[in-house]
Amino acid sequence: MAVWKMHQRWPDMAFLAEVYPKLAQWHDWWPTARDGNKNGLLEWGSNGGGFQGAQGRGVQTIRTALVEALNRRGIDGEARVPWYFPTPAEYAARLEKGGFRVDSMTLFPRPTPLPGDVIAWLETFGENFIHALAPGERAQYVEEVRSDLEPKLRDADGTWIADYVRLRFAATKRD
Repeated sequence: MAVWKMHQRWPDMAFLAEVYPKLAQWHDWWPTARDGNKNGLLEWGSNGGGFQGAQGRGVQTIRTALVEALNRRGIDGEARVPWYFPTPAEYAARLEKGGFRVDSMTLFPRPTPLPGDVIAWLETFGENFIHALAPGERAQYVEEVRSDLEPKLRDADGTWIADYVRLRFAATKRD
């Protein structure tokens, strides 16, 4: 989905030609590697019981700026948040409820340079917020959010840095 959104924003066929085979390979991997009992339904940990993963999450500074700019317009910005990032404790509880023993879980900052202006990120991933407004109000809203973020997420060289965090974990299926 993210690659498609990027392609819609920047229709670069060379990029798509480079990325698509890798995505197709990853997509085709799932049914062969995650259908342990061959019933056509994919399972977690069907590779012998181990499950390792990582999730990108966060962007709390961006989220806050998007929410507060809607709130200033009388719109409940919190109600427009499309993302849910469980805390490490919540995620561990879900894994344990699913029959896993959590071997490790780490949440750590992963500041990520953006390839251009933060406006492109906002327009790509902030649609849920932006579309709360009439079309004629959207550009001003995005510019307001950008202005709020600039002193927080733009470095001295002009590079925008998204404040991502990462959750990395390993779990083992209990017998």
